[in-house]
Amino acid sequence: MIAKQRVLVVGLGNMGKSHAKAYHQLSGFEIVGLCSRSLNANTPLPDEIADYPRFNDYELALAELNPDVVSINTWPDTHEVYALKALDAGAHVFLEKPISNTVEGAKRVISAAEEKGLKLVVGYILRHHPSWQEFVSQAKQLGKPLVMRMNLNQQSSGTTWQVHKQLMNSISPIVDCGVHYVDMMCLMTGARPTKVHAIGVRLSEEIDPDMYNYGQLQVTYEDGSVGWYEAGWGPMMSETAFFVKDVIGPKGCVSIVAAEEDKSMESDDIDAHTKTSAILCHSAELDDKTNFSHRDNLIRMDEEPNHDALCLREQEFLLKAITENLDLTSHMQDAVNSMKIVLAADESVRSGQIVYL
Repeated sequence: MIAKQRVLVVGLGNMGKSHAKAYHQLSGFEIVGLCSRSLNANTPLPDEIADYPRFNDYELALAELNPDVVSINTWPDTHEVYALKALDAGAHVFLEKPISNTVEGAKRVISAAEEKGLKLVVGYILRHHPSWQEFVSQAKQLGKPLVMRMNLNQQSSGTTWQVHKQLMNSISPIVDCGVHYVDMMCLMTGARPTKVHAIGVRLSEEIDPDMYNYGQLQVTYEDGSVGWYEAGWGPMMSETAFFVKDVIGPKGCVSIVAAEEDKSMESDDIDAHTKTSAILCHSAELDDKTNFSHRDNLIRMDEEPNHDALCLREQEFLLKAITENLDLTSHMQDAVNSMKIVLAADESVRSGQIVYL
C-alpha cells in the first residue's frame, strides 16, 4: 500500500483554499498543516479544512512538519523562494503560476527539482479542463497559420479589487492571467514564439505609478501564427466582451461561447474564468456556388467541472506524478515558455519596443 503524501498548504486565498479542499478529499494525501502569514486560531476557513494545524511562519512549519509535499499558493513574488526552500527540504512542490518573477528564477526552481529528483507541478488549471482540452483539439484541426484571440477582463470592486491591487504590487494582469492563455496558444500552434509587442495603461490612481492595470499583448510564432491577449482589472473595466476565446485558421474557426443561462455571469466570478458552456465550430469549406458546405457545429460542454473540481483534477495529477514517477520535463519547460512570452510583453509595455525571443 502506498503511503499518503503528507502535504503542507501555504497560502489560503481562493486558490489555496480550493487546493486544500482537494487534498482533504483525496485519499492519497494527508494535510499536516495550513500556513498563511495572517493565519490564526480565529481565522475563518471552510468547514472541511478548519481543524487542521495552523501556522503563520512558513519556515517554522516546513521545519516542524517535514512534509512530503508543499503546495504553494501565495503572492507571486514569494513563489521562487518558497519553492526553493521546499525543494531544499526534500518536498515535492505544487506551485501556482508564475513559477517566479523572472525566467532565470523559473529555471532555478526547475533545476533544483531536477537535481533533487523531486516533482514540480505548476498550476496551469486549464490543462486539466476537459472543455479546454477539446478547444485545443478543435483548434489544431484548422490548419496553419492560426489567429488566436483571447482575453479575460475583470470588473472588480470590494474585496476582489483589494486583491487585485495587492497582486499589482508584484505582477501585472497580462502576466498573472496571461500565462494560462498563452500556454493554450502554445499548445494550439505547437510552434516557437519569435516576438512579442504589448501596450499597457494605468487607469487608477490607487495603484503604483509604475504599474498598469490594463494590458494587451501580441505574439508571433515561427509558423506564422499570431496571438492576441488582453487583461484588465478594476472597477472601471467594461463587462462587454470580457471573455473572448476565439481561434481562426485557413479551414475555419472555433470559439468558446456562453450558453444563455451563463451570459449573466460577472467578470470577477472565478467560475466564469474557466466556464465554457459550448464550443462553436465553423468550417470555411465552400460548395461550387461559394456557399458554405457545412452548418456550424455546436459542441455542448455539459456538466463541466467548477473551480473546486478543477483544482481536484490538478491535485490528482500531482499525486499521479509522484506515485507513478511521471516525467515532467515538458510540463516544466512549457511553463517557462509561456513565462517568456508574458514577461517579454511586460518588458515591451515598459520599453515601447518589440521584444524578440
